[in-house]
Amino acid sequence: MKAHLTVFALSAILFASIGMAPAFGQIQSSIVVTTDKSSYAEGETILVTGEVKDLYGVPVSVIVKAPNGNLVSIAQVTVGADKKFSTEVTAGGSLMKATGTYTVTVQYGTENRTATASFEFAGSSETPTKNPSNVTDKTVSVQGSSDLIGYEITGGKLLSIMPDVDANSLIVSISATSDGSLTLTIPRSVLDATIGGEDDDFFVLIDGEEVDFDETVTSTDRVLTIAFPVGAEEIEIIGTFVVPEFGTIAAMILAVAIISIIAVSAKSRLSIIPRY
Repeated sequence: MKAHLTVFALSAILFASIGMAPAFGQIQSSIVVTTDKSSYAEGETILVTGEVKDLYGVPVSVIVKAPNGNLVSIAQVTVGADKKFSTEVTAGGSLMKATGTYTVTVQYGTENRTATASFEFAGSSETPTKNPSNVTDKTVSVQGSSDLIGYEITGGKLLSIMPDVDANSLIVSISATSDGSLTLTIPRSVLDATIGGEDDDFFVLIDGEEVDFDETVTSTDRVLTIAFPVGAEEIEIIGTFVVPEFGTIAAMILAVAIISIIAVSAKSRLSIIPRY
């Protein structure tokens, strides 16, 4: 009789522990993230909220990606004392055009703990809209080239573009007052990336971290659209060729000067050779 009671008691404890396991697993989840709606139309505000289990004194990274995996936006969001965080993203824009399921990924802590959520986007309309006051569509010159780079920027200002000849890259300095994007129309004569005569991919770094970008290619230009977070300062675009820092004319003048110096030096040496 006692043996039966013992078996019954053990079985009850086992079933109770199994029943409690899912709830325990949910409590132990280190981070969660949600959106306020399951679908959005162009122009609507996407509210992303979440909560972490432990405070590490660092912000969370909130990354939104399009159905094809391209980066739409990235933000560093402060976690409050209540262990909660939130941020907003506007549906639509140059990087959020396609209809489909978009993914929100949150990374947190030294071990990059992650959580994901998703939402549906109805797609951007084809009707052109007026240019808002925080959007600029301009051109900028690059040292060493007469060709201009066209640019459009939201969420900040473009300060300068300088070539880095040693790295075959362009260094773009910006002041990002909010999450935004930069679209550059780069002539191939200024910067290009090719291997064996065929187009190759650029590498794009934001403050030293590699990021994804959208690109449209023509026979004369390469158009890059790059999303950047608030506070970003430098975007580096690395290819296989960048316009010489001193330009073609300056390089020719330098070459002529070197040849002249060599010729004069050779003549001077000959003039001091004793004749017999």
